[in-house]
This record gives sequence, structure tokens and C-alpha cells, in this order.
Amino acid sequence: MRRDIYQAIADPTRRAILALIATQAMTPNAIAGHFSTSRQAISKHLRILTECELVQTKTQGREIHYALVVDRMKEIDQWLSQFRTLWENRFEQLDELLITIKNQEHEK
Repeated sequence: MRRDIYQAIADPTRRAILALIATQAMTPNAIAGHFSTSRQAISKHLRILTECELVQTKTQGREIHYALVVDRMKEIDQWLSQFRTLWENRFEQLDELLITIKNQEHEK
């Protein structure tokens, strides 16, 4: 089954893994050390993140390190940006309304 990146980040554990490896590639055991779930459960999450190309693996000797694929995260950011613009416009409208109410109170 092919998942998209939004299905991959829907799980809180997978989001936590992405945050964990955002600054440094880590081995599965090192990643699992940060969670109370089993090593097998973390491997399943890593497999889904890899399938969705949100993480990539690099082999160093006998160890596999998982690293964040920043370009795939940019795809999520671009999708969210349309809502960010909407929220910013609403906050600006709210600011204008509050200034209007405040000015009306001073005029009384």
C-alpha cells in the first residue's frame, strides 16, 4: 500500500521521530531509545517514513542511520502556507477590529 506524506505524519510517534532526526541522523536503536514502544514498532514507523521518502538511510559500516529528507518536509510546508496566509489575514482583520473598538471607547 502506497501512503502519502500526510498519512505518514498523521501518527504522533512518526512526527516525534522526524523531530528527533531533524538535526542528526540516528540508528534505529538510538531512535528507539527515546520511546517507550518496542524496537519493532519503531522499525515499522521508520519503514513507513522511508516509503514516503520523508527519511533516507545511510549505511556506515554495519550500522544504518536514518536522516530527515528536508525537501519532502518543504512539500508539507508549501501545503500549510495557504492556511498560514488565511490565518494571517484573519489576525489582521481582528487587529483592525480591536483598534476600532478601542478608538470608539476613547471617543465616549
